[in-house]
Amino acid sequence: MKTDIEIAREAKLLPVAEVAAKLGIGADELEYYGKYKAKVASHGKKHGKVILVTAINPTPAGEGKTTVSIGLADGMAKLGKSVCLALREPSLGPVFRIKGGATGGGMAQIAPMADINLHFNGDFHAITSANNLLSAMIDNHVFQGNALGIENVTWRRCLDLNDRSLRTVRCGIGYNEREDHFDITAASEVMAVFCLAKDFADLKKRLGDIVIGTDRRGKAVTARMLKANEAMAILLKEAIKPNLVQTLEGTPAFVHGGPFANIAHGCNSVIATRAAMSYADYVVTEAGFGADLGAEKFFDIKCRTAGIEPSCVVLVATVRGLKYNGGVPKAETGKENLAALESGASNLMKHIENVTGVYDMPCVVAINRFVTDTDAEIALLKGMCERRGASVRLADVWAKGGEGALDLAREVCEAADGCTSRLKYAYELSESLKDKISAVATKVYGADGVDYTDEALRMTDELEADGAVAGLPVCIAKTQYSLSDDQTKLGRPTGFRITVREVYRRAGAGFVVAVTGKILLMPGLGKTPAAEGMTIDDKGEEIRGLF
Repeated sequence: MKTDIEIAREAKLLPVAEVAAKLGIGADELEYYGKYKAKVASHGKKHGKVILVTAINPTPAGEGKTTVSIGLADGMAKLGKSVCLALREPSLGPVFRIKGGATGGGMAQIAPMADINLHFNGDFHAITSANNLLSAMIDNHVFQGNALGIENVTWRRCLDLNDRSLRTVRCGIGYNEREDHFDITAASEVMAVFCLAKDFADLKKRLGDIVIGTDRRGKAVTARMLKANEAMAILLKEAIKPNLVQTLEGTPAFVHGGPFANIAHGCNSVIATRAAMSYADYVVTEAGFGADLGAEKFFDIKCRTAGIEPSCVVLVATVRGLKYNGGVPKAETGKENLAALESGASNLMKHIENVTGVYDMPCVVAINRFVTDTDAEIALLKGMCERRGASVRLADVWAKGGEGALDLAREVCEAADGCTSRLKYAYELSESLKDKISAVATKVYGADGVDYTDEALRMTDELEADGAVAGLPVCIAKTQYSLSDDQTKLGRPTGFRITVREVYRRAGAGFVVAVTGKILLMPGLGKTPAAEGMTIDDKGEEIRGLF
């Protein structure tokens, strides 16, 4: 069986100008990055329907959310629909660890696969540089006399690689020594600003609003006060333009921005989503990890910020993944086990209830089918979903591409065209910070309540006391593997509480981050990183082991 990179390498891609022409974008509106990649700075005149693809909580058995998103778009294109993808860019951290890239798999991929997974047009590097320029200007300001009276620096450096040794460091040794920290670039505030900005002017404003720490009086110090925001924007002037690529079947795809969903807000850029909506009748986008993270943040943060509403939500699930949620070891998920499937499917049922109940959105469940799935298992799962008001369709896109998603595409188009619902939110922006966190924890996760460490309680009380976070949404950092903040609690856990251990104001991004459980903002590499299995030929051309 061919690997994803072998399939991608053998694909016959269209010149990017031909891909752009499918959306009505002229060749003179493109800024070329080779033959198959381009940046687009223009907008069309349409207002396409948004289709959000999300999933159950991820498992080692695999779900294939991005693969289904790509296959769904290809299936819609085969039906003659005007469709465009809007996806996130991959971070190098997962690429070289174990998860791999973010370009789909099998016959449902975006391409050029290696280019997208590695450095893609330099966007992540620009974001990393803008972040670290601010860090350099903070420390230089203090060194040069500290006219602003900076007392406490909360701003962190970042790097787009998994490197646990950088979580806590000492900097300025010998002259202005202090403790510092690195986050992975995908969790940085500059990434969030980049992805939530409506245009370049909004980007500049948000960069200036970034709070880097406090002065001797306890007052916030911003990037604007340091006169760093204009220089940061200069580093981002090319990166902020969305990237246009294609699927293996030639369906247009905007791929832009890449915040993680477990430690950030998990959605591609507002600018790219709006661009796709302006050129296509249907936009297929996704939000990272399970619906408790990516979809919740898509609804409660991105939709609010961008002023958009989806017309349909697709929930991706696998029989294997649900059996794993039901207690079956990964190695045995290919065997029929109706009892475990019914138990583990409680995870999917909770996500359906959230989509249709909490957010009032039409829901289509896409079962990403594997050859080991039995008819009895499929029938059981269909019945459970339909009783909760979600239609169900099978998807076989890894092997068949768009052809394997035709039934799903028809159902999704019908649901989107017939949508009369208006998006509801899990909380109102006027509520207190603690009430917003509680609303997500109890309504979306199913928790009994929220507990705070002494430090988190102090931070929360201080933020609420000065009114700095009034009217802002919350972005909860939580494990992706469970509805709870304990990754070992699979399925649909009950009788648990969420523990908040840190709370941060992200004034530039326009939200408050609440860190729960043991989640970390700088991941580490595994015992056997994927990087160990990668090779490239002596000509520097053919890569193997990238997936």
